[in-house]
Amino acid sequence: MVMLLLWTKVFSRLVSMYRSNGTVIENPPHTHPRGTEILVVLEGTLFVGFVTSNTENRLFTKTLNKGEVFVFPVGLIHFQFNVGKTNAIAISSLSSQNAGVITIADADFGSNPPINPDVLTKAFQLDKNVVEELQKEFGGDN
Repeated sequence: MVMLLLWTKVFSRLVSMYRSNGTVIENPPHTHPRGTEILVVLEGTLFVGFVTSNTENRLFTKTLNKGEVFVFPVGLIHFQFNVGKTNAIAISSLSSQNAGVITIADADFGSNPPINPDVLTKAFQLDKNVVEELQKEFGGDN
């Protein structure tokens, strides 16, 4: 994977640019609790989406090509995935200098100290062994 992160201040906003060879998720499911994100694709093709809040949990997705834009509302879980056969380049901007970021899998399975596996087993309806393996994979300290 080729991943390039460039961070720069533009009009008091944080702008990020990343590049991927298309073999991995550029940005796994995450949320910005204090900021809306706007993303524009400069090269390639990205599959993007977000999930609305409880109780509806509706998924909105779009395949973006060069020049297309997508907005991720503040606080909603969202992702970007390169579905093209070439590198993808995108620029995203956040509405806050301190938008925060919570990567869902890291937070759930890699917390320190770890969340009790019984809690995650019930929440995700997974076998306890699967939860414990995920916690090991994400760095949870069982």
